[in-house]
Amino acid sequence: MSSRVKLFLFVLLIGIPVATVFTMRYFQDQRVQELEAAAASGERPGSGNQARRGSGAGGGPVGGGVRVTPVETALVRQYVIREQISLVGSLKPKEQVEIVPRITGRVEQLTVDVGDRVQEGQVIARLEDEELAQQVLRAEASLGVAEATIAQREAELRNAVAEERRAGQLVSEGLLSVQAQETVQTRARVVESQLKLAQAQVRQAEAELQELRIRLRQTDVISPLTGWVARRYVHPGALVNPSTPIVNVLMLSSMVTQVRVPEHQFARLRVGNRAVVSIDAFQGTPFEGRVARISPLLDPATRSGSVEIEIPNPGGLLKAEMSARIQMDLGIEREVLLVPRDALLMRGSQSGVVVLDDDTARFQQIQTGVTTDQGVEVLDGLAAGATVVTRGAQGLRDGDRVQVQGGHVASGGKRDPS
Repeated sequence: MSSRVKLFLFVLLIGIPVATVFTMRYFQDQRVQELEAAAASGERPGSGNQARRGSGAGGGPVGGGVRVTPVETALVRQYVIREQISLVGSLKPKEQVEIVPRITGRVEQLTVDVGDRVQEGQVIARLEDEELAQQVLRAEASLGVAEATIAQREAELRNAVAEERRAGQLVSEGLLSVQAQETVQTRARVVESQLKLAQAQVRQAEAELQELRIRLRQTDVISPLTGWVARRYVHPGALVNPSTPIVNVLMLSSMVTQVRVPEHQFARLRVGNRAVVSIDAFQGTPFEGRVARISPLLDPATRSGSVEIEIPNPGGLLKAEMSARIQMDLGIEREVLLVPRDALLMRGSQSGVVVLDDDTARFQQIQTGVTTDQGVEVLDGLAAGATVVTRGAQGLRDGDRVQVQGGHVASGGKRDPS
């Protein structure tokens, strides 16, 4: 390679980086001069045609950089609604019982387990009965002795009465003294009292025998209702007494749920009011219930009263402690203002909606009432015909400009795009 070529390559390698550096410095100086000129004239850099190209309905800047947010709106309207109340509770069996033995004893056999169906009067457990059976035999023998004693005393009394009669004849004939007659009469009275004592002893023996037979029957533990075994507490061999539960039995043919109703709605309820019950485990399958009992006493702390709703369960689908959502019709119609549910916002502890004044958004606090399928009742804060933002309200602040989807800016707070 010649020296000229080497020199050319060296100049090329050194010159290109140097030229690049000078070029960048030149454009930076030009940009600084533009910024200084814009600041001196009071204009924003990049305004003008570039800003106008980014304006329009897509949420971009409009005019001097103001953003327009696309939203959907709805009108506040008056509706006639049937007043309802929504409550939440847990299902309970209408009847349930902890079955306990009536006597103390050791469990010899359990005839049921959890999930088994039992009938009223069915034996669910048996206690050891050998000692009681022996006591019954002894009582039967004692009763037999007492009955034999009665037979003996009755024979003695007949004999004493006969002697008393003969003594009376002998006294009338002068063959027996009056003192001897009195002795015979006294002996007859003694035999008579002994007979009465024997009769009382028989009744006592019969009562003791009957008591032992009852206790012997009580070694069979009986279910007092028809239902299902929910829990088992003991196993064979356990020593139990009248305070020890053996199993828990539920009657599931009818379920109940107790709910607390606020004071202002409590007075409108009546026994027999219809209730639609939704169970989370059976989504889409409503169950019909009725108000069965209404407590006459309100809780002074919560100002609410207890209401018991009864739900027929002939197929046994409903189980105890299932979560229930209750909707009750109070049978009252009234005219109310409603806003859509998705228009309702919470800012802190205050509920409200975003309303439109011309084409700007403003948060309006409201007082809400009942919630229906059509929307949320407005008690105070809005008038009929006001336009509220439904979709897109979450990110809006007071003073933000909005554009109703469909290309028409809301005007006068009256537009309803639907």
